[in-house]
Amino acid sequence: MQTRKLGTQGLTVSALGLGCMGMTSTYGAADRGEAVATLHRAIEIGVTFFDTAEAYGPYENEKLIGQAIKGKRDKVVIASKFGWKIDPKAKPNLVGVDSRPENVRAVADASLQRLGIDHIDLFYQHRVDPAVPIEETVGAMADLVKAGKVRYLGLCEAGVKNIRRAHKVHPISAIQSEYSIWERNVEDDILPLLRELGIGLVPYCPLGRGFLTGTAKRAEEYSDNDYRQQDPRLAGANYDANMRLVDRVKAVADEKAATSGQIALAWLLAQGPEIVPIPGTKRRSYLEENAKAAAITLSKQEISRISDAAPPGQTAGPRYGERMMGLIDR
Repeated sequence: MQTRKLGTQGLTVSALGLGCMGMTSTYGAADRGEAVATLHRAIEIGVTFFDTAEAYGPYENEKLIGQAIKGKRDKVVIASKFGWKIDPKAKPNLVGVDSRPENVRAVADASLQRLGIDHIDLFYQHRVDPAVPIEETVGAMADLVKAGKVRYLGLCEAGVKNIRRAHKVHPISAIQSEYSIWERNVEDDILPLLRELGIGLVPYCPLGRGFLTGTAKRAEEYSDNDYRQQDPRLAGANYDANMRLVDRVKAVADEKAATSGQIALAWLLAQGPEIVPIPGTKRRSYLEENAKAAAITLSKQEISRISDAAPPGQTAGPRYGERMMGLIDR
């Protein structure tokens, strides 16, 4: 697996990372043994950039990764996140946002304990908190860098103004945002800004929560404990409209003797050297399939065909429900 640099501060990661959220029940039942085996297999094949957060589980995802990386810490780059108010007994259990400096410090300490490590390689603010100036939040994050508890800083789903303000307080190494063939909201404003400032982009859900692999079911076919049951893009007429997009991607995949998911990832990697997608999986078979995308080279004509298959703004349905969309800083 090749490596890429996130930002200009020295953070080097595998060209594809691993989104670990689904390993603790976000997408249906979880198999802890298979999840640990998947993390170990990732290290073996060079996928060494693991993405987690206190909110995943909540808390259980970090514990899982901590278990899996014992004795292997020097082989992995760990990214985690803070910024939610969490009530484990509530449904949903993310009941608000909290980026007060005292919470930044408290979450960092708790995450380090759950992960069983002495520093977090990349520490993100999970969502911008409108009640706390970004300068105060990033100032507290910078203090963690000075204390040796964190190495590099990131923001998730931050907008142009807050990225600029944050970067003035302390260099930001990475912005995490949803980005894929069917979700291209970062292309007009965010991506040009990141290139101007020397910040990397970490696309999450690069396979559209599985939709771009061609294997996603309709929302109503998923179980109650699967997030996709409430995904607007998998519901009703949206599902049918978006499946036509997948058919166009599959046509390119067939020509390349690849899967639709591999082509979707290869397309993202081709958008720029500062882009490191983190496809999520909880199974070794899908991990290995995804990793092969890093070896696929697309011609300019193929990249254009894929881009034209899903012009920006043409995907049917919003990517989140109203509440979660309200927390996207655009």
